[in-house]
Amino acid sequence: MHELKRRLGPVYSPTVLCHNDLSPANIIYNDTKGTVKFIDYEYGDFNYQAFDIANLFNEYAGLTDTDYSRYPSVELQMDWLTAYLRRYESCSGTDTIVSEHDVKNLYITVCKFNLASHFFWGLWAVIQARHSDINFDFMRYANARFERYFEMKEEYLDM
Repeated sequence: MHELKRRLGPVYSPTVLCHNDLSPANIIYNDTKGTVKFIDYEYGDFNYQAFDIANLFNEYAGLTDTDYSRYPSVELQMDWLTAYLRRYESCSGTDTIVSEHDVKNLYITVCKFNLASHFFWGLWAVIQARHSDINFDFMRYANARFERYFEMKEEYLDM
């Protein structure tokens, strides 16, 4: 944990209002109206922008049958990040053109915060295994998150 803190410390990501549990299951799309709504805000709070995005990408692997082959491809991530940055800049009141460099920088930052997401939810699952009454294999989930953390750690931190 200390190494992760030390390595992420110099990485810039704005602090924004985050969902902190954004998964495809918590995103409702209304096809008729063309609107998107987020649900289940119990973990909502201020956090690093890149954490929330990384967490969304990590959640594609699933909760009960974790499978990281479902993790979004680099191409899909870049497309998503481009659309996100355009909207973020628009909502920030700037009409800044989003460059490939901006998208690549956010991609790298999200990859690094991907590790923080795995570490956070791995620890959360260990605590839940001890205290939760929910019938769920929290230790299996914790193990999957920590395994992925260590699998991706060097690649992401070396970016």
